[in-house]
Amino acid sequence: MRRAFARRTLLTLTAALAVTACSSQPSSQPDRWRLVDTSAAQALDGLFAASNDRRLDLDPQAALGRGDRRQADRFGDYLSRRHLAARSDNLRRDLAALARIDRQALPAAQQVAYDAFRYRAETELAGFENGSEEILRQLPFDHLFGYHIAFPDMSSGQSLFPFTDLADYESGLRRLTGFARYLDDSHRVLRLGIEQGHVPAEFATRRVIDQLSAAVEGGVEGSPLLGPTKSFPDTIGDADRQRLTAAYERAIGETVMPAFARLETFFEEEYLPASRQGAPGLIGMTDGKALYRHLITRHTSSQMSPEEIHQLGLTEVARIRAAMEKIKEEVSFEGSLQEFFDFQRSDPQFKFDSAEELLAGYREIAERVRPRLSQLFPKMPRTPLEIRAVPEFFEQAAGSAYYYAGTPDGSRPGVFYVNTYDLPSRTRPTMETLYLHEALPGHHMQASLALEDLELPSFARFEGGTAYIEGWALYAESLGHEMGFFTDPYQHFGHLELEMFRALRLVVDTGLHDQGWSRQRAVDYMLANTSSAASVVIADVDRYVVWPGQALAYKLGQLTLRRLRDRAEEALGEDFDPRAFHAQVLDSGAVPLPVIEAKIEAWIADSD
Repeated sequence: MRRAFARRTLLTLTAALAVTACSSQPSSQPDRWRLVDTSAAQALDGLFAASNDRRLDLDPQAALGRGDRRQADRFGDYLSRRHLAARSDNLRRDLAALARIDRQALPAAQQVAYDAFRYRAETELAGFENGSEEILRQLPFDHLFGYHIAFPDMSSGQSLFPFTDLADYESGLRRLTGFARYLDDSHRVLRLGIEQGHVPAEFATRRVIDQLSAAVEGGVEGSPLLGPTKSFPDTIGDADRQRLTAAYERAIGETVMPAFARLETFFEEEYLPASRQGAPGLIGMTDGKALYRHLITRHTSSQMSPEEIHQLGLTEVARIRAAMEKIKEEVSFEGSLQEFFDFQRSDPQFKFDSAEELLAGYREIAERVRPRLSQLFPKMPRTPLEIRAVPEFFEQAAGSAYYYAGTPDGSRPGVFYVNTYDLPSRTRPTMETLYLHEALPGHHMQASLALEDLELPSFARFEGGTAYIEGWALYAESLGHEMGFFTDPYQHFGHLELEMFRALRLVVDTGLHDQGWSRQRAVDYMLANTSSAASVVIADVDRYVVWPGQALAYKLGQLTLRRLRDRAEEALGEDFDPRAFHAQVLDSGAVPLPVIEAKIEAWIADSD
């Protein structure tokens, strides 16, 4: 899973993409960028650049995450109706400008970019026109996403935001004031959500209260926001270090912590009593079913109904269970599949003695993966990759792992974060597959190649639809067979286990948000079909509750990419080259699945 900044940017910005925006079009690329009509190409290039600038003007956090320091001292206005109107106006302006450009006069690569840009803008605009963005504005916090946890993480000096010189520290100090104002301003939109019936389930509100309480109780010294003052660069002298440390302590203690405390009080006294009882999914919220339909489209690039997705999930679950039964027989386990799950949850051979042993296991897998990539990929990312433990302050809420992309200049590596919390719940059989998903050839491969391609427009480098990003990572897991992995039957079972998790999401996500499932029913269904520990399953179900539709994107994206590969293999026969296929899928950046489908079909036709 690639982490994202906050709810409003979940679908348009991956949290770790941090290089300065570049929308220049290529001058030396071969056929795919060869200009047919210079004026049309230049117009499209200008549109991409102008759109990107307007987008970042409204989102200083995203800009800084990319390494663009022009608004580094601003937090940003994310909660006002004025902000919402400016975003929708920009989308209409973009689509009007795009309509004036002759698509047929563009080279092939720019036609792909044209289609991706239009699809993204039209889908986002639909969210403003059908009211979905207004509802999401009223739901700025949950235990996984929201600036109450994202901003301290990004500002810790060990994450996304740069602290390399005096100007960075001064800007960071000013951002603290804006952050505190954001926390106070949120009371207004949260009250509006209460009035209009747009509130979360009670358990989800309690999870946020726990986070706010921890922030307040941790005080100044326990705040990640103080992190930059604990590791100054050599370029900052002692006098400035003392001054800045005192200033950060004062701003956090006198401005940020009181704002956290006020928000905690608001949640306890006003928001918790108004939070929803009963069904936790969107079906229990005013306007929830319509919002869910919209989020399905945005996350999955699909027009499938919740009912169709639910049935597809049931079919996939049955298929994967049958494959699991075969492995149970292969290892001569006597007992039911449920008993085999219990065995893998509890047997000491699958456990770790320490967090470092878990991390070392992933580093050993990394050494085995790298030499085998060239058989499937013509180009490797230059961006370094590191494996780290999930930060302690976030580990209880986080899933098993996630990925933050780096920068192509190597100033910040891509990071595969492994959750070492609740170590007994972490087991060995899924390790190979999880590495392939989060690192190589999954998220790190896809994100880094896009970031390093300066010829791509900014939106294709820094943003992307969930179905493409997570669909690629899940597809990448399946490449382990071709790369010589999963030879151990338990690692093969772990591969099926993670695929099962994604199939279960099709059933559980739609069950929660469209069919009114209870939280316990969702947990029980997943425990009956995986060997994952109850704590892992509960964390995932809670994620589906607060992030509707996102979990559907993995399997729907993977099935699309697998179908396209099967189609190419059938059409090209002996001429099919997986390296060429993967280059086609990856060299346009993170674009919507319908655009990739059209591109692959055109490539097949040209290759016949």
